[in-house]
Amino acid sequence: MTTQIDKWIDSIDNITREAIEVFITLSVEKMHLKPNAETWSIAENFEHLITINRTYFPIFEKLKHGSFQGAFISKFPYFSNLFGNLIFKSVSDGGKKKAKTFPLWEPKVTEGDATVLERFQNHQEELKKWIIELEPFFEKKTIIHSPANKLIVYSLEKAIDIIVAHEHRHLDQAKNLI
Repeated sequence: MTTQIDKWIDSIDNITREAIEVFITLSVEKMHLKPNAETWSIAENFEHLITINRTYFPIFEKLKHGSFQGAFISKFPYFSNLFGNLIFKSVSDGGKKKAKTFPLWEPKVTEGDATVLERFQNHQEELKKWIIELEPFFEKKTIIHSPANKLIVYSLEKAIDIIVAHEHRHLDQAKNLI
């Protein structure tokens, strides 16, 4: 499992490095510029990633402390494979299909906030620490549920695949705004 963890960590490091390299010199105004009402700004893309990833942390915390209660549906591998593969496919399509996010994950950015890249970088470090701590649960093929809906279940490993693919998707969306 360590090789997979190393791949996730490398991907997260590369996403973080690229985000900093590409966006660090942009003005606060450019970071918050929305091309239209339906398109998120660069800052909103990063805020969305911080917001959505953090909703997994309480689940990770419960796993770590042995208090996680899996949904009944998680006992059926068909559903965890189905949902995991569907979600992964939807976030790793290169952004071809626009998807509406759950209200829980809408980015809440304060206009003029100049700290989003720094907060994203700090968040990435926290995410990496969680991935390392969760190694025993990857080995056990642990099934978790989506933070948005307990009936949407997938493996913890697939959850990290989804998180990393989703970060790539939003990094690309942000780069398209330059």
